[in-house]
Amino acid sequence: MIWDPQHECMDRDELRLLQLERLKETVTRVYQRVPFYRRAMDESGVRPEDINTLNDIDKLPFTDKTALRDNYPYGLLAVSKKEVNRLHASSGTTGKPTVVGYTRRDLETWSDLVARIVTMAGVDDEDVVQITFGYGLFTGAFGLHYGLEKVGATIVPASVGNTGRQIMLMQDFGATALVGTPSYALHLADAARAMQVDPADLGIRKGLFGAEAWTESMRGEMERTWNMKATDNYGLSEVMGPGVSGECLQRAGLHINEDHFLVEVIDPATGEKAEPGREGELIITTLTKEALPILRYRTRDITVLDETRCACGRTTARMRKVCGRTDDMLIISGVNVFPSQIETVLMDMAGLSPHYQILVSKKGYLDHLEVQVELTDQVFTGSFKDLEALENKLRQKIFSVLSLNCRVRLLEPHSLARSEGKIKRVIDNR
Repeated sequence: MIWDPQHECMDRDELRLLQLERLKETVTRVYQRVPFYRRAMDESGVRPEDINTLNDIDKLPFTDKTALRDNYPYGLLAVSKKEVNRLHASSGTTGKPTVVGYTRRDLETWSDLVARIVTMAGVDDEDVVQITFGYGLFTGAFGLHYGLEKVGATIVPASVGNTGRQIMLMQDFGATALVGTPSYALHLADAARAMQVDPADLGIRKGLFGAEAWTESMRGEMERTWNMKATDNYGLSEVMGPGVSGECLQRAGLHINEDHFLVEVIDPATGEKAEPGREGELIITTLTKEALPILRYRTRDITVLDETRCACGRTTARMRKVCGRTDDMLIISGVNVFPSQIETVLMDMAGLSPHYQILVSKKGYLDHLEVQVELTDQVFTGSFKDLEALENKLRQKIFSVLSLNCRVRLLEPHSLARSEGKIKRVIDNR
């Protein structure tokens, strides 16, 4: 099923004309109504009338998270405060949060775009969906909630935490779909097993996961654990929240809602457009957002775009699952390391659980990398010889991927702290 065939299956030439029309409207509006953008465009020597083709987007300045923090809380609004019906904000872990506003029309658009995403994932009005995102300023829970409501699904707004109660709700309410972070889904699976409940027997057959980067290996682990079909969806508060893109059941990339978002991929080092099919940083321009339109937002997420037609029938471009972030990349002894590379190695080795942590430190002038990972209950025998052999095998596999030596520590099951929100995989103590 396709929620909005008119726009999701639009001829690409027609789509580009619609994008250009909406881009021109957005650029004119922010130039007239948002002092930050007027100054930035003036400094770049560009005016709204200079935007005549989609390629002219290159003339526009980038926006980054600093701009939202510097204009906290209302400086980037393109409408009066009385037109704002809701506010959301990022976690604000590094200072002031980034605040985003929504008009009534923005909220209607948001719900409709999430309806597209959840329909892609196979959710319909027969499903009972348990949402385990935290309800609050974070956009994830409310974004998915209203989109799921629009398709007619029954929603269990369980929020995050109280894992024992989460399992009880799944059993009592007959949940068929789970929404949350992939790491929390694995935490819930651990909790179920501790209650002598097999997660695969709970009836959760559809998983809609986001808010964290996760690998194909992690997907496989979740699908085996829950006996579900797991799909990825993508969004970020600064441009709307969830609903920017999502996987259909072909799972050959995340379909981007291009009638509402104009996307680019750039070389993060130079800011220049990446060649088609090349990996780079995802840049998003909102085309219909009223309260907080954003030009060329630097997401820091690394992906690749694919404009070929999907077997599902949708014509929208797809983005590869985000494999990491430019600001998550570690440089260790001159080697570029993404946590996802290490995760793939861990998930592909028998006997290791999906719970791990990466520690980086400095010893003298040298970088030091340590990977800590829990063993599964079946493998944790206490045999020093067996553990030593597994450590050596894992160390060699990591070296074959990274060309970097590291220390490996195999831990008892359930010894690493669990997270109920976005998990922190990397601790850099340099």
